[in-house]
Amino acid sequence: MAKALLIANPAAARTDGGVIREIERVFNTAGWQVETLATGGPGDARQFAEYGVQDGVDVVAVLGGDGTIMQAAAGLVGTEVPLGILPGGTGNQLAGNLRLSFNPVRAARALVSGTPRAFDLGRIERPDGDHYFAVAGGAGLDARVMASTQSANKRRWGQLAYLATALRMLSEAPSVLFRIEADGVVNEFEACMVMIANCGEIVPPLVRLGEGITPYDGMLDLIAIKAHSVGGGVRALWQVARQTKGVYGESVFAARFRGAQIKVETPNGEQPVELDGEMAGSTPFVATVVPGAIRLIHPKG
Repeated sequence: MAKALLIANPAAARTDGGVIREIERVFNTAGWQVETLATGGPGDARQFAEYGVQDGVDVVAVLGGDGTIMQAAAGLVGTEVPLGILPGGTGNQLAGNLRLSFNPVRAARALVSGTPRAFDLGRIERPDGDHYFAVAGGAGLDARVMASTQSANKRRWGQLAYLATALRMLSEAPSVLFRIEADGVVNEFEACMVMIANCGEIVPPLVRLGEGITPYDGMLDLIAIKAHSVGGGVRALWQVARQTKGVYGESVFAARFRGAQIKVETPNGEQPVELDGEMAGSTPFVATVVPGAIRLIHPKG
C-alpha cells in the first residue's frame, strides 16, 4: 500500500473540509494510506514535506495555491519523493502549464494514475535561504502586479485578475535600467519589467511566452518588456510570443535571453521581485536553474 502525505492550505480558495475528505477518499480507493496535515502559516508546507521524506512517504500531495506548492517543493528538492499537485489557489499557474483540472478532486483522480517526471526549478539565494520557482519570477511591473491584485478579484476571476491589473498599470509603469548577465553575456537596456521563465505560459493558456520555454531543458529564459500603453504592451508580448529576435524602439521594447544562470541588476535603484506570485525581496538577484530538482507527477498522457 502506498503511503501518501496530503498537505492542505485551509486558506486557499478551493479548500474546505468536504474537498479534503473527497480527496482522501480518492486516495484510499486507489489503495493509498493518507495522512493529512493543514498549514497554519508561512513555512509549514516545507516543514511538512521534509517530515514526509523522513517518514518514508511515497508521495507528497499539496492542496493549495502556487505559494503553498512551492514551499512543499522546496522541501523535496534533491529527494526521490514525488510531488503531486491539487490546485486550490486562485492563480494555479503551474497546474495550468501541466493542463491539470482546476477541480481538486478531479486532479486527485489524475494524480493517482499519473507518472513522476524530473522537473527543473529556478533558484534564488536570499539571506533567509534558497527560494525556488516553478513557473516564473519577475522584477519591476510583474512584481507590482502580483502585489497590487486584490484578493477578492483573484477569487472571482482567477488568473485573469492578474492580467487585468497588468493592463491597468501598464501606462504608468516606469522604465528603468536593467543590467542582465546570462551565462556571462551582459546586456543593458531600459524596461518596465523582466521575467525569468521556467515554464512557457504565465496565464495558461492565454498568455504564452514563445516556443521552446520548458522545465525539462536545464535552462531559464528571460523576457524583457518596455511599453507605455496597453497597445504597446500587447505588441511587445506578441513579438515575444512569436519568438522574433526582438522589437526595439523609444516606447516599445521586447527581447529574450537564455541561460542556466541569470543575474539581474538595476543600477539606478531597487525593483521589487516576485517568484510564482509570492513577493521575494528586491533586486539584485541571481537566478540559477536546478535541473531535475524535483520529481513532479504528471497526468497520464
